[in-house]
Amino acid sequence: MNPPIKETQEAIFAGGCFWCSEADFEKLPGIIEVISGYTGGETENPSYKEVTTGRTGHFEAVKVIYNPSVIAYEKLLEYYWRGVDPTDAGGQFFDRGTQYKTAIFYFDAEQKTNAEKSKQALADSKRFGDSPIVTEILEAEPFYQAEEYHQGYYKKSPAHYQRYRTSSGRDRFINKVWGK
Repeated sequence: MNPPIKETQEAIFAGGCFWCSEADFEKLPGIIEVISGYTGGETENPSYKEVTTGRTGHFEAVKVIYNPSVIAYEKLLEYYWRGVDPTDAGGQFFDRGTQYKTAIFYFDAEQKTNAEKSKQALADSKRFGDSPIVTEILEAEPFYQAEEYHQGYYKKSPAHYQRYRTSSGRDRFINKVWGK
């Protein structure tokens, strides 16, 4: 039996397709829940159909609820960078448009500082050569949960999800940049 969780914290990350981000973060120890949704835009309670037009201003994102005594926010940031192309200002992999751009949404000054430090460390590492790291660091705004059929999609439709993930080029990119 797991010990009771005394405290939880939240983080929001936009990393292109929220199905992939959700599946990736759920693998980590200390993760309580990952919720797919939309944030950063002007439209209240947007639908997937609205967000995919690119006219709502929202990003596809995930809200990560975690136990900070098991996993630190800094570790979530490290893991986040390894699942995205932070140099692509036009979306992620074959998902194009502003709704698929990368961003880290912070809830407080400590998260903001840690996100900025991790972004600078990634830039300084020259892992992406001289390409700028274009991932935005933005103050958290209202987060709207995506429709139920998107939640845990990788578990509900594993064959379709795996075809999507493979054909998107995400895993090829990750393996090329970070290794297996």
